[in-house]
Parts: sequence; structure tokens; C-alpha cells
Amino acid sequence: MRIEHAALYVNDLEGARAFFETYFGAVPNDGYHNPKTGLRTYFLTFGEGDAEGAAARLEIMTRPGLEDLEKSTMRTGWTHLAFSLGSKSAVDELTARLKADGYEVLSGPRTTGDGYYESSVLGFEGVNIEIIA
Repeated sequence: MRIEHAALYVNDLEGARAFFETYFGAVPNDGYHNPKTGLRTYFLTFGEGDAEGAAARLEIMTRPGLEDLEKSTMRTGWTHLAFSLGSKSAVDELTARLKADGYEVLSGPRTTGDGYYESSVLGFEGVNIEIIA
């Protein structure tokens, strides 16, 4: 068994797609639109996949009438998306790039108590992105 995908509601669907394409190499599908409900989505695929061919996927979605509550980083529920880049230098480089582009670095890059080399960045629309070596 595996998680097939996770989904994220956003206000700016095209901006979210561009963020994940630009910084994390996401490959979007052609998108979906339900004219009855106004729902619009993209499935974003990350990487080449595992030994069985399954790649990580994120569905980004928007629709009219979304409630946009304050997004505290210290809350219950889903807390971050983590991307493994494969090296400390890649973490350093992407963290610096995101910071230079105006995204807030919440922590790191650093080695955590449980041995991860990571940084945490407040990404597009306040999504906490963890970048791991």
C-alpha cells in the first residue's frame, strides 16, 4: 500500500503550479475544470518514481468560495510538505534561492536532532516546505 497523492487547496492555482514547477521540478498534467462547481485542479508529479514506477504526486485545487483562515505554523493537522534533494549543497542552494526570491526561511539549513539536514521555508500561500538533503 502507498499514498497515491495528497491535495492542497490554493487561492492562485496558476501561481501554485508555477511555484512547484520552478523550485521543485514538478510536472503538471493538463489540468481539470468542472464548470458546474468551478473546481479547477492540476496533478503535479515529482521525480522519476520508485522501483514500481510510482512517483510522488500533489493535487493542487481551487474553487469559488474557499475560506482562507490564518495559517499558523503551530497547529494541529497537516504541517508541511517535505522534499528530499539528495545533498546538503542542494538544500543550501535552494534555501538561498527561495530566500532571495522573497520567501521566509523559518529554520536552517541545519542538522536536526534526529539527524536530518534540512531547512524549513514558508512557501507559496503560507505552505510550510521542508527541504531535506
